[in-house]
Amino acid sequence: MDIPSQVGKRALVTGATGGIGFETAVALAGAGAEVVVAGRGRAKVDQAVAAVREAVGTAKVEGLVLDLASLASIDGAASAVLAGGRPLDLLINNAGVMAVPERRETADGFELTFGTNHLGHFALTGRLLPALLAAPAARVVTVSAKVARNKGATLEDPLSAQSYGSGMASYTKSKLANVVFTLELARRAAGTGITAVAVHPGTSNTGLQQHLPKYMQVMASLVLERFVGQSPADAARPSLYAATNSGVKAGDFVVPQGRAELRGAPHVAEMPPAATDPAVGRRLWELSEQLTHVTYSFQ
Repeated sequence: MDIPSQVGKRALVTGATGGIGFETAVALAGAGAEVVVAGRGRAKVDQAVAAVREAVGTAKVEGLVLDLASLASIDGAASAVLAGGRPLDLLINNAGVMAVPERRETADGFELTFGTNHLGHFALTGRLLPALLAAPAARVVTVSAKVARNKGATLEDPLSAQSYGSGMASYTKSKLANVVFTLELARRAAGTGITAVAVHPGTSNTGLQQHLPKYMQVMASLVLERFVGQSPADAARPSLYAATNSGVKAGDFVVPQGRAELRGAPHVAEMPPAATDPAVGRRLWELSEQLTHVTYSFQ
């Protein structure tokens, strides 16, 4: 995918040690951006940094250890980014977990999927807000999923304290929350120069499937890329479009334009109806502040 020059811009990509996040980092580095590759473990982060440099000989890339399931890790990582005093032009909230078979909790007692996919990114974005506000036209791209469109998707019982099931219900809540968060951030950041955009990448065979039963992982590896979905590099295109296309507006939802939004070139589509109520956005925002103790100051 051809994207405009990103020379002079600084980008941070979460979950960039593999899959869609890694391909996003490679593409941004190839376009000239300085890229911060964020991931949970030092070894994998170092390997990803080396792989980006191998893929893009001129890459300006650095690693950042960041565990979105730990508010302490988020605070430490954000402090390291802010310590340089440099603007952050692009924040790609890409990392995620899916289909954890039993209810688990983060280091701070949140249900793992919702805690990582939404609360972790909420806290990270808020902590990095000074660097985003310092950029002339920052973009915050948050990666949701097609399940945010599921009929009956809701944010009720967000931490799955009452019922957990197979784990996909929690994943659906977290991905709906990603879109609700984006719309509420767009409302609150209006006039600041920050553009908040949500995307979903369609379907791709990545590490996101690691918690699925083994037979489903085999099926995914055999079927997704060949017949239904697309490669991680192609699945990164909605994120790259949202981050770099001049026509993208705050509150847009960028998805593949192919059949059933499973694959294809990126375009702007309608938001999931369940995400568009401002009252839902306010409630999620207030809950997220209470749980993470992170507040946003747009001054």
